Amino acid sequence: MRIPTPAVVTSVMTVVAGLTLLSGPFPPASADTRDRSQAPGSRGCGLAVPQSPGSSELREISSGDRVRTYQLHIPSDYDPKRRWPVVLTFHGRGSTGAEIEEFSKLSALPAIVAYPNGVIGTGGGDRQAWQGAPYAAPGVDDVAFTDDLLDDLEARLCVDRRRVYATGKSNGAGFTGVLACRSADRIAAIAPVAGAFYPTGEECHPSRPVPVIEFHGTADVTIPYAGDADRGLPAIPDWAAAWADRDGCRTGPLQQTIEPDITVSRWVGCDRGTQVSHVAVTGGGHTWPGADIYSGGGVTTQTIEAHEVLWQFLRRHRLPVRGATALIEESS
Repeated sequence: MRIPTPAVVTSVMTVVAGLTLLSGPFPPASADTRDRSQAPGSRGCGLAVPQSPGSSELREISSGDRVRTYQLHIPSDYDPKRRWPVVLTFHGRGSTGAEIEEFSKLSALPAIVAYPNGVIGTGGGDRQAWQGAPYAAPGVDDVAFTDDLLDDLEARLCVDRRRVYATGKSNGAGFTGVLACRSADRIAAIAPVAGAFYPTGEECHPSRPVPVIEFHGTADVTIPYAGDADRGLPAIPDWAAAWADRDGCRTGPLQQTIEPDITVSRWVGCDRGTQVSHVAVTGGGHTWPGADIYSGGGVTTQTIEAHEVLWQFLRRHRLPVRGATALIEESS
């Protein structure tokens, strides 16, 4: 197993973040990223913590006449008087929130992380799935469930509603694309990994430009990098380029090979400061980059840690300020 050196990690993060086009240093991953605004946060600000900081627990909510569940991780230094970012993490088909928490390392982030569980879909077996895939459970509205989950988090915890992000793997990654199309008023940016971007039969017209970073292995045989016409799956570079077009990006793709197995493509000059990035893992399988345990079939690169790279991208983006009650950011 190859362990990424600090120089490699820094190089990848720098290129993904587009720092060559920006002035000023980018804060390190260990920096305090909590919002220090004096404006009030969600209804949960100031309330007693519902579970021990640093822990993960399974929680239930009602959504669409169903009892739905999600794994909730609260950071160890959680402070109910400060507004915290939220990372929604959607598992792949047949997986669970607890499983993706284990291999993704996302609970190490300075954020509240929720790992929802899908509903058992079609095709046999107890395989949970997400809306938008042909094998998803019919009649289940996972977009509405996501809204209900966010409402629940805002009621329990001190949430920064401008910094809600979505990531996931495979079918769950594909669902983040659905959220970007339909819930851009609540989801600030998305970071799909090995995404299964099935056609949903609906045109995508997000209410605002949505920043996107996508990771995919070129040797993924489950969701092929070159696409799969029989299943309606697009080639991954085409999917990323479509988002760049949707976001009004004027330049790109700018490509840079960081290491022999890592090539980053970026689109810049996008509307409202949005960015679109694609991280191609040469020879990588249907896996989560940097995972130390099984995350899917094929090769798992150790050149990068996906949770670190995606966080460096996501944390730069926030939902736009609206109205007279706009949140006023203080410099860190």
